[in-house]
Amino acid sequence: MPTSQSGRLVARTIALPPATADDLLALLPQAADHRDLCSWVRRSEGLVGWGRVADFDATGTDRFSAATAWWRTLTAGAVVRDDVRLPGTGPIAFGAMAYAAASPTRSTLVVPAVVVGRRGDVAWLTTVTQGTLPAPGTLQQPAPEPASPGEIAFADGARTAAEWELAVGEALDRIAGGAVDKVVLARSLIARAARDIDPRWLLRRLAARYESTWVFAVAGMVGATPEMLVRLDRGLATSRVLAGTIRRTGDDAHDLALAGSLARSSKDLEEHEYAVRSVADALGRHCSSMSVPESPFVLHLPNVMHLATDVAGAVDDGATSLELAASLHPSAAVCGTPTAAADRVIAELEGMDRGRYAGPVGWMDVTGDGEWGIALRSGELDPADGRQITLYAGCGIVAGSDPADEVAESDAKFIPMRDALTDR
Repeated sequence: MPTSQSGRLVARTIALPPATADDLLALLPQAADHRDLCSWVRRSEGLVGWGRVADFDATGTDRFSAATAWWRTLTAGAVVRDDVRLPGTGPIAFGAMAYAAASPTRSTLVVPAVVVGRRGDVAWLTTVTQGTLPAPGTLQQPAPEPASPGEIAFADGARTAAEWELAVGEALDRIAGGAVDKVVLARSLIARAARDIDPRWLLRRLAARYESTWVFAVAGMVGATPEMLVRLDRGLATSRVLAGTIRRTGDDAHDLALAGSLARSSKDLEEHEYAVRSVADALGRHCSSMSVPESPFVLHLPNVMHLATDVAGAVDDGATSLELAASLHPSAAVCGTPTAAADRVIAELEGMDRGRYAGPVGWMDVTGDGEWGIALRSGELDPADGRQITLYAGCGIVAGSDPADEVAESDAKFIPMRDALTDR
């Protein structure tokens, strides 16, 4: 579990004129190592960071607890001068956690040297060092525009579409036999560019096209997730559950009719109910009171529509946002039900390591407040080959699912990352 920590963490946060942080993503500099760029941005709010003062990684079943313990130790002795005092000010750890305990992919926390944030009409700049109090930072001019990666060639990942369709059929057989109620199967695509892929290129294009999502980058994991696994803000925990999907056609009248059919679909409502129940049960273990709406709403995204439910609770046991994320992971939305049985089916049928796809991704501050989404609509930049990225998409399989329809749904979920890569 290596870490770059070598001294006491020292941080200084100052207020900025809000206009200087109108476009957070434009502030990200060009970096020699794309893993040193961090982002958690939705519309004009969020956090971006660069540089690396400290980091931590872990594998295995204790990856969440080990990461939490490291952050608590690191920040317990930290010297923090914070003129703003909002969630997200002071030192920040951005994180991307592996989906599976058995995965060789490392779960990572990164503490950037510079963080710029915005919340409402308040903007700030945090500078972090080890050992001495930094002078008040200054915000540099926006970095040069990122270059296009050029022509993109796509290739099958672990399974071809036809092979994955067969895997969906096998999952349906398991459901029919009573082994599981629901299982989420994912597939991958390999994208290779003519030139190195600058994560800033992806982030800006994702933000422009999917403004209702959280556009993230942590240690080479890049994407735009519509699903907030958990947000902890001064004792209030909230979680957005997405399960049940239909592809948009581009015709507003037709899409409105499709949204109505999604809201009445017994198959999709059943899938959604599984996901909501798993989140409410897990979050409830940390909360004194809970709010769980009886019916979902339809969330409209540019390429798909989802059934969505926002769950909330008052945390009363002192859990950090990362600990809440650990309790919620894996939810039925990315795994299935029952969890252990669904996880076994995933391991048997997917034929790949998900890495940090479908794992928690987000940030946490020194108080434990933070936001953790699920790394969906995303890709993992190859650390050894700057021109290659692996894209992921998954679908929830329940009784009544049609394998061909699930292939089409997974194709729709690849669109955000595919389009962000291309020069159109």
